[in-house]
Amino acid sequence: MEAKRMTAWPRRWWALTVLCMGAFLSPLDFFIVNVALPGIRSGLHASAASLQLVIAGYGAAYAVCVVTGGRLGDMYGRKRVFIVGMVLFTLTSALCALAVNVEWLIAARVMQGMSAAMLAPQVLSTIRVIFPVAEQPAAMGIFGAVFGLAAIAGQLLGGMLIRAEIFGFTWESVFMINIPVGIITCITGMYILKENRPPERQQPDLPGMLLITAALLLFICPVILGREAHWPVWTFVSMALSAVAGVWFVKTEQRVLQQGGSPLIYLPLLRDPYFVRSLIIIFLYNHTAAFFLVYPYYLQNGLHWDALAAGFSVLPYAAGFFAGPLISPLLARRTGIYAAGAGQMLLSIGLMGAATVLWLDAPPGWALKAALFVAGIGHGIVMPSMVRLAMVGMEEHMAGQASGMVSTAIQVGSVLGVALLGTLFFALLDRYTGIVAVTVTLACLACIQGIALMMVFFLKSALTSSGKIK
Repeated sequence: MEAKRMTAWPRRWWALTVLCMGAFLSPLDFFIVNVALPGIRSGLHASAASLQLVIAGYGAAYAVCVVTGGRLGDMYGRKRVFIVGMVLFTLTSALCALAVNVEWLIAARVMQGMSAAMLAPQVLSTIRVIFPVAEQPAAMGIFGAVFGLAAIAGQLLGGMLIRAEIFGFTWESVFMINIPVGIITCITGMYILKENRPPERQQPDLPGMLLITAALLLFICPVILGREAHWPVWTFVSMALSAVAGVWFVKTEQRVLQQGGSPLIYLPLLRDPYFVRSLIIIFLYNHTAAFFLVYPYYLQNGLHWDALAAGFSVLPYAAGFFAGPLISPLLARRTGIYAAGAGQMLLSIGLMGAATVLWLDAPPGWALKAALFVAGIGHGIVMPSMVRLAMVGMEEHMAGQASGMVSTAIQVGSVLGVALLGTLFFALLDRYTGIVAVTVTLACLACIQGIALMMVFFLKSALTSSGKIK
């Protein structure tokens, strides 16, 4: 169905509800597993590197496959691929819960991430197509709020499930919760969603998919495993090969485009400085995924809190994360492109404030809660603002490609944030106290968000030069 007909959908808000149910599960599984890490470590005898792979394996598979997932939606229909992705996500969640060793769990998490990569890009693409331009900020705000809700549910629900030990399950229950939600989403999606795809059917780009997979894996694996292996030669060789694979990928995509094919990533989009800068900001912003690894881990292992208490400790951040997207449309109307800048500023200030309070050895009291709430509001404002800005002026037939690249920036940023900052955290934890590890890591994360804030102010000139309408 073409875009003009799609915007007339009388049930588009119901469709958004179903899409957000699917979108809810992807970040939920990124957040909820963090409070279960100590249980996984003791139950499956996992190392610190294995725990990072439990998180990064999911995110890496998501990042690697999300552009392909967007292409599949363009080829076979976004509703169909969304439903298939949801079915697979539900099944792989069950595999995670049945894991008997950490290797099984990592493999199941990789398959789960691949399933999430099928369903997630269909959400952004469909929102972009079914909603008129005037309604898109509100729709994107709701979509962003879902991430905040997932953050809240991930920390609190995870802690409660582990504490409850329903049917004797502990960490396994954080994956089992996906099963009923997935079933409900599949059934309602089949009846409420309508099929939509671009007018021209595109073909898969297998060489591109293999090369981008190789480039990401060759970089992420040594970053995560190198610390415990004491950085042997193979880790540096692997990173160098990652760069080679990346260059080869770009050359391959150029050749496919010249031959009239359908490249995995439409490189002409990267000639738009506005779109590229938007992707970089989204990439840096999503390094915040590391916060949900290091902070709950510090509380449970450094301060010896249980999973539920650690979950409640993140509530101020998660509450702000939920409120931010609801504020974002109002800020966008009043400040335009600088709404994202306001969010980045709050995020940077909040994270640095939290690091400062912890460094002063203050107990986690109201000052820390206030700092986390400010960071959470900023986090919630940036997400819908930047997703909306990245898609400004994008033609309908490029919606799948562009949303796939946005989703890739989100996931690669999350994965590298966990890999790089997680490695820093565990390295500091080996040499110093937990308080040093968590405060230095949070301070570095705040600085990364400060860089993203500076980049927001360069978006205005790029927006003008690209000729796009804000």
